[in-house]
Amino acid sequence: MGITIVGLGPGNGRFLTRSAWELLSTTEMLYLRTARHPAVDDLPEKMQRVSFDHVYDAAEQFEDVYRHIVTELIGLGQESDIVYAVPGHPFVGEATVTALVAEAQKVGVAIVVEPGISFVEVVLTAVHVDALDGLQIFDAIELAARHIPPLQPDVPLVLGQVYSRLLAGEIKMTLMSLYPDEHQVFLVHGAGNADEVVEAVPLYAMDHSDQINHLTSLYVPPLAYASSLTALAETVAILRSPGGCPWDQEQTPQSMRSGFLEEASEVLAALDEDNPAGLQEELGDMFYHLVMQVQMAMEAEDFRLSDVFAGIDAKLKYRHPHVWGDWNVADSKEVVLNWEILKEKEKAGNGPVSLLDNIPAAMPALARAQKMQQRVKKVGFDWPDISGVYHKLAEEIGELQAAATPAEQMAELGDLLFAAVNVARWLEVDAESALREANLRFSRRFRRVEQLAEERGLDLSAMDLDGLEAIWQEVKQDLNNEL
Repeated sequence: MGITIVGLGPGNGRFLTRSAWELLSTTEMLYLRTARHPAVDDLPEKMQRVSFDHVYDAAEQFEDVYRHIVTELIGLGQESDIVYAVPGHPFVGEATVTALVAEAQKVGVAIVVEPGISFVEVVLTAVHVDALDGLQIFDAIELAARHIPPLQPDVPLVLGQVYSRLLAGEIKMTLMSLYPDEHQVFLVHGAGNADEVVEAVPLYAMDHSDQINHLTSLYVPPLAYASSLTALAETVAILRSPGGCPWDQEQTPQSMRSGFLEEASEVLAALDEDNPAGLQEELGDMFYHLVMQVQMAMEAEDFRLSDVFAGIDAKLKYRHPHVWGDWNVADSKEVVLNWEILKEKEKAGNGPVSLLDNIPAAMPALARAQKMQQRVKKVGFDWPDISGVYHKLAEEIGELQAAATPAEQMAELGDLLFAAVNVARWLEVDAESALREANLRFSRRFRRVEQLAEERGLDLSAMDLDGLEAIWQEVKQDLNNEL
């Protein structure tokens, strides 16, 4: 006893393979996933046909449909030999087939698969594309459920089962996270049939087509420029290769450290300036440094790019059990608390640790101070309220004023800054960001002071403090009014 699965091809009967036709010609009873397929009308007339279209009409979700079909076919296959026909190729976009094969293996039902031509071949023929040009193939329904599609936009893409305008709209929104809105795509309706239509449209308008039906597929041409992480990794690998760049070849993980910090600072500067174009460029420079470090690690056989992604993906999912688990949280503060609890669980069993472990020494000093203060607060090493923090700040100012030697002054200034960071923590202000913004405000104001002095023919270096302060206050007022 067993089940033979046959592919009906992508269109009418002319796409049936000779082997499939011979099989169907001797079949008395044929089970069809759907009778809504052009090949069904061309099947041998004498066979009895049973379709599962009624299951689609009654079910609320596709999973329910597939489960019903598989259960019924397994039951029939345990009693006698049966033939089950599906559109296209049985292993191209046929969820019932993969589920049926898996279940048949569990219960000992034999499976024979008769291949067919899939929708992919006729779609590629319609748009004149070679499948070996790195083609990506996805189910439109699955892709529409993604926020970020698992695609490389610089290689070609084919989507099957774009069966409605509603689904096309969902696909459009997903694809626009990677492709420009105006990127030209091709809707292929009835691929391989006499009424085949290839419709070229901009991505943003693909769901406007009134020709979309159950035989519609989508071809998305690749972007004309490298635009994926894989492409960047290949570029970096070439730079490091024997025929690449001497400078890149000479670098080590340690030699890249200062450049990494510089690029991180430039990313922060672009954020401070609210400069999207600058941020895009600086993030690109940062990605170069990240991929460069991974490339050098690969050369040393320490880890691969996939290991980096797998590690952070697993960590994020583990530390967000309220998203990928059954934890409940009331607000973001509870999220942070759970994050810290899970971090401590990860460290358990690794021997004695300090609360101050794993705070990088290379962090900006203000940020590191704030991080340390947040850590020691866990054991109650903190003021009961902010009044104690303000008192400590005033005390540190007095000690700085009383310092007699350069060494004492430096130490007391450090204590004063540390106390100021504590104020920021109590106020729930990021000290590093606060100082960066203060720097930006000072820079804007002083540049305006210089501009006004030039417009009025004044020499700043020759002015007394009262004159400078007057211009400074004027600039502060003007800028405040602009805000």
